[in-house]
Amino acid sequence: MGGQRTLGINGLGRIGKLTLWHHLGRDDFDTFVVNTGRPVGTSLDSIVQYLSKDTTYGALHRFLFGRSGVRDMSVVDEERGLISAYGKQIVILREARNPRDIPWREHGVALVVDCTGTFRDPHTEPDAPKGSLRGHLVAGASAVVQSSPFKTKQKGAPLPDDSAILIHGINDYEFDPARHKLVSAASCTTTALAHMMRPLLDRDLTRDMITAGMSTIHAVTNSQPVLDAVPKAGATDLRKSRGALGNVVLTSTNAAAALEQVMPEIGRIGFMADSVRVPTSSVSLIILNVTFQSQSLPDGTVSLERDTVNAIYREAAEGEAKDLLKYTDEQNVSADMLGEDAAVVIEGAETHTRTGFMNLRLPPSLTDSPQAEDSVRIPLTHVKIFGWYDNEMGSYTYRLGELTIRAAKNL
Repeated sequence: MGGQRTLGINGLGRIGKLTLWHHLGRDDFDTFVVNTGRPVGTSLDSIVQYLSKDTTYGALHRFLFGRSGVRDMSVVDEERGLISAYGKQIVILREARNPRDIPWREHGVALVVDCTGTFRDPHTEPDAPKGSLRGHLVAGASAVVQSSPFKTKQKGAPLPDDSAILIHGINDYEFDPARHKLVSAASCTTTALAHMMRPLLDRDLTRDMITAGMSTIHAVTNSQPVLDAVPKAGATDLRKSRGALGNVVLTSTNAAAALEQVMPEIGRIGFMADSVRVPTSSVSLIILNVTFQSQSLPDGTVSLERDTVNAIYREAAEGEAKDLLKYTDEQNVSADMLGEDAAVVIEGAETHTRTGFMNLRLPPSLTDSPQAEDSVRIPLTHVKIFGWYDNEMGSYTYRLGELTIRAAKNL
């Protein structure tokens, strides 16, 4: 069970489960060592049943092989926690919750994907009483990929030198196995947003943004209660404890702040971000608003119009962002995007642009001449772009999987 053909997964919630599904469908790992940190159900068969089907994505065998798929997952050894699945081995560990106590070394695990969402601070020492991401390194792992953004109590502190935030298709090439021990794959929203922004930042016509903002209309997550619950001690946002199925919930997102760490050029833009949770199981929508200084053309039009923006995304989808960013002129609803293998899908039919003019008053030093104008009229174009992303599987877990494979091949 040694070498880079073995992958460790800590946590078997939504992303942990779907990470296993994703890699079972590929040929990059033969063995998976999955830590649940506690007993599950009445026996190992309870885990087999949990892994074999999903409310959102259906049966695993149909996910892997389509209509002709046949279920092939069974318990091999209850005591050793051994499961056979589609020609591969899954070892289930059901005891240690603290990463430093998980026996990765004994199972030959060099790379761990931590999907718990619990251990998010890269500054926390490995011997912290409540556990730490660094505990995985003490337990034998060479590197850890975290399936959520880093979150630290040391406000404003830079990341440790051995840590990095990497998004597949954006900056994953920066992974350095000699340096990086802790890697965050950011969030589903940051991943989709990065792929929406990249084509705009890479082109002269749209590079110089004045300001930008986004709202994500986001599907529910397991952090929300099904019904109203008593807020936790210290909770400042009481809306997060309201029932997920019966409400549209205004909340926050750190997507803009995280994006700046991945794409530093965002720092010069006044970027705002917020989130609205809606009662759907998966697939979310980014509404991106960007303001540009555009140019007036001789025919009375401006340089940045709807067709121009859509052409940029079409070009990216066929070129440098192929298979990561997709473009469509169809009219879609969220269910159409379930399982869609793309970081983001641009809904071109809804792209909008509007141009207004601002009179910019010039300083007296530039208007000394009696003939000089005391102001200049500048065209400003506001652009609204819509991008779908399957926040659980197609957009995020697939990108996380590609980042995991890059790390594994370079360790």
